[in-house]
Amino acid sequence: MKAIINANIIMPDHVIPNGVILVDNGVIVDFGKAKNVQIPANAEIIDAENNFVGPGLVDIHTHAAGGYYFVDKPEVGSKELLKHGVTSVMPALYYSLDKENFVKAIDNIIDCHEKGEFPNFIGFYMEGPYLNPGFGCDQSKNSWRFGVERKDYMDLIEHSKDYTKVWCIAPEREGIEQFVRDVKKTIPNCVFAVAHSAATPEQVEKFIPYGLKIATHHTNATGTIEHYSECRGVCVDEAVNYNKEIYAELICDRIGAHVVPYMQRLVRRIKGDDRIILISDQFISDGPVPEGFEEATDINFDWAGEIAGSGMTLDLACKNVLFHMGCSVCDAFRFASTNPARALGLWDRGYIAKGNVADLIIVNHLFDIKKVIFKGEKL
Repeated sequence: MKAIINANIIMPDHVIPNGVILVDNGVIVDFGKAKNVQIPANAEIIDAENNFVGPGLVDIHTHAAGGYYFVDKPEVGSKELLKHGVTSVMPALYYSLDKENFVKAIDNIIDCHEKGEFPNFIGFYMEGPYLNPGFGCDQSKNSWRFGVERKDYMDLIEHSKDYTKVWCIAPEREGIEQFVRDVKKTIPNCVFAVAHSAATPEQVEKFIPYGLKIATHHTNATGTIEHYSECRGVCVDEAVNYNKEIYAELICDRIGAHVVPYMQRLVRRIKGDDRIILISDQFISDGPVPEGFEEATDINFDWAGEIAGSGMTLDLACKNVLFHMGCSVCDAFRFASTNPARALGLWDRGYIAKGNVADLIIVNHLFDIKKVIFKGEKL
């Protein structure tokens, strides 16, 4: 039994001051104000020192950590993210992988997880293969741009079916509806995300009944809004903002390059605090930094000068969002833990409750990580 004392306990919509959390066998067994929680005499004491204690972070969309892609060295990424409070992670497999390398990546990550070397792995985020080939970095490596064919994708669906939780699509791709039907038949609980797309709102909305409920890095790699001269049109972003069912992923980097701070605040105003998901979308790319972006220390660029994901972990995104949105630590936990868990139906994590897995992090008011508790064990 462990007792976390002197804790400001983060709840989805408020904070419990001077709190205590009891943990046993990797599970939260009780929590509340100190006066209401009986601490067993033999409990191991963990002093939060009046910092905030919230649920472990859930990063549903990231490609790399610790200097390596998850497809290459998942064990390195796992350890690095645990240091940063990411207790649940979904490696993103990108459309730059051909079929053979998609399968190899899936096998390598699952094997690492089954050996116990990737304990915070919770499933795959399939960022491809069928996205719009005109959007995103590494476009020249997209071997899936020529057509959506069952003979090409059925083996991939079958091979990943036990672990895939999110599958990204570009709704405008010809043949994509049959692909979605086949994914849904094989993986009934799979969630779909609109990604790298120039779809119209009507094309996006067509897939909501199939389970499209996430917008991949909202406002990034999305279509034009050109209409008539001096008249704005609508695209994927407007469809996401309009449809309350859809969660909006945001990459919140230090200078607001992916999503300018005003847009972050606008999306929050439109979507509400229950439909924002912070992601890191960490990538590895060593292209030159374009002029004017010298202070962009937590994002990457490819050799064409395009933004190529971030270089940050999710705790840093939480730190950035405090400044860009003016939100509270409580809100940051909601965006980076509660909301992603709920979007995927993971009801045993993402918020502090009796019976939930004891993935907890202790942070200060600036979201600096002080301690990480993973499955009930202090790291």
